[in-house]
Amino acid sequence: MQTRELAEFCDRRGWIVLPEYIDVGISGIKEKRPALDRLMADAHKRRFDVVVVWRFDRFARSVSHLLRALETFQSLGIEFVSLSEQMDTSTPTGKMVFTVLGAVAELERSLIAERVRAGLRHARAKGKRLGRPKRVLNASEIASLRAQGLPWRTIAARLGVGLATLHRTSVPRSKTQERDFGTRGGGRG
Repeated sequence: MQTRELAEFCDRRGWIVLPEYIDVGISGIKEKRPALDRLMADAHKRRFDVVVVWRFDRFARSVSHLLRALETFQSLGIEFVSLSEQMDTSTPTGKMVFTVLGAVAELERSLIAERVRAGLRHARAKGKRLGRPKRVLNASEIASLRAQGLPWRTIAARLGVGLATLHRTSVPRSKTQERDFGTRGGGRG
């Protein structure tokens, strides 16, 4: 829905739509987002004149990130338009309102995060266990599966655990404590 409306908006303005920059399934709060990183790299190469987004909170992870991106766009002569908020950074009013709305979006994210943390504290106070349930693995069972020639990934999938958990369980405790970290290249001699 968002991409269709963005394309229609650009068409009405007579703008040519370039390939879209979409980070599917990645939170806007993440430091690294492949499509966003590509967009910023292409901005520096001046591959477009305008960035159009559905909502600015879909673009920036914080007000400071938003303002840095806007400063970058401004220095490169690139305009920024948010369709839902009807914001256009080519106008002074648009710049001011954009900054205020960015602060409100960051406040909203902070409030949601605080509610989640409060909910987790409440659950802990009531004695609820949080996180994945612990799996008890048998090292001899792992050794038996390895003896059958099964690869580590297959064993991990069969037992429903990650590779690190599998390896940690399969190595006897005394061996892990006896590791000599100085024998590999680059270690202290």
